[in-house]
Amino acid sequence: MLARAQTVLADFHPQPGALGDLPQLTVNAASIAKVCLRARNDPRLDLKMLHCLAAVDYKDHFQVVYFLHSLTQEGTLAIKADVPAATPSLPSVTSVWAAADWYEREAHDLFGIGFDGHPNMSPLLLYEGFEGYPGRKEFPFNDYQEF
Repeated sequence: MLARAQTVLADFHPQPGALGDLPQLTVNAASIAKVCLRARNDPRLDLKMLHCLAAVDYKDHFQVVYFLHSLTQEGTLAIKADVPAATPSLPSVTSVWAAADWYEREAHDLFGIGFDGHPNMSPLLLYEGFEGYPGRKEFPFNDYQEF
């Protein structure tokens, strides 16, 4: 799957990697919607299923990871995009997979990552007016003490 994906997505200069036996590519955040559209539509990949979208806080930047699956190719691919902490925003993929709606809203609630072109960025997990982003490493949690 990795070699095929590198060929199909060569225009986007993907950086290959692997996590165990899960192939992964890192691409420029600005091109993520185009990358995902091609990954879904090209029959060599046929990644029509978005399993999950996850965000990770590395303090100096965020990383958004798209876990994609193809039933016809019987393969899974992770596509990653690094997002600067100062301006945490990248294009929405809701036009590629409707399932991205709640995942992107969750990443916005917890990490403050914006998804340009998302149809409805209303809070999913938190209430309107909640201050801060509890997924971020610097978010102050109260120390829990048992009795």
